[in-house]
Amino acid sequence: MSARPLHFATIGGDGIGPEVIAKAVAWAQGVLDAQGIEARWTHLDLGADRYLRDGTTLDDATFAFLRDEVDGILLGALGDPRVPSNQHAKDILLGLRFRLDLYVNFRPIVCPSDDVCPLKGKTAADIDMVVFRENTEGLYTGVGGQFKRGTPDEVSIEAELNTRKGVERILRAAFVYADTHGRRSVCMADKANAMRHGHDLWQRAFAEVAAEYPHIRAFHRYVDVLAMEMVSSPETYDVIVTNNLFGDILTDLGAALQGGIGRAASANLHPGKRPGLFEPVHGSAPDLVGTGLADPTAAIESARLMLESVGVEVPG
Repeated sequence: MSARPLHFATIGGDGIGPEVIAKAVAWAQGVLDAQGIEARWTHLDLGADRYLRDGTTLDDATFAFLRDEVDGILLGALGDPRVPSNQHAKDILLGLRFRLDLYVNFRPIVCPSDDVCPLKGKTAADIDMVVFRENTEGLYTGVGGQFKRGTPDEVSIEAELNTRKGVERILRAAFVYADTHGRRSVCMADKANAMRHGHDLWQRAFAEVAAEYPHIRAFHRYVDVLAMEMVSSPETYDVIVTNNLFGDILTDLGAALQGGIGRAASANLHPGKRPGLFEPVHGSAPDLVGTGLADPTAAIESARLMLESVGVEVPG
């Protein structure tokens, strides 16, 4: 760990975001204090209120500060009915992911107790997997267009972008994690039987990277089969790696397996580089603001991932 004090930034965002982030910061500071680790926190005024006040989302100076000065970014929630376009959320969240090249979306799926396990005949011990979702390519790049918009002849095209570099590096990140964390298998999910161009690349790259890790079981599932088996036999899965869209969907299914979206944490990472972006994946829940009912579990677990990413050993 660096000898200099750690420096974290927080973005409370919208709705319950500031509330759960305050709880997460207090928890994280307690962990740091207990180990005598010096850290400081910079709280950034970004979200719907700021956007409605002066139009600011993620300006260049703030981005440069985050890129160059901090070790991790803890984000609460973004989304406000006063901004129906959600433009501020896109600029902040997607802007940070793409501009920092945070190509790994890391989602642990761990059921904390049998009491919240939703699957008949299964226990919490059966649900312990992690998902590596490719975070900068796929169908979320905005590649495409519309022709004759608003007419009966309208044509809309949404293109999926897959590059050899992007596919190989997310696959390698999944195998490196499995190798260094004692995980026994890596499953790659695609839909190569229907999307033969882009997902053929995933199949070929997966076979090549897997060959470098012969001690790790590497296997493939079509994404629809994987979704079924996550429910019927979750104990089959250890490390899952997949593309942006499928990862988005599968991890929300995974959230249900661990007791609900309010418990789901995530990390957006570029392995070997700082800062990462850490966020609970629940919404902003404006109806819960000020009620004391907002569950900070996912924010605290996201803070745990942030501390671990900079080498802090977190007990429990």
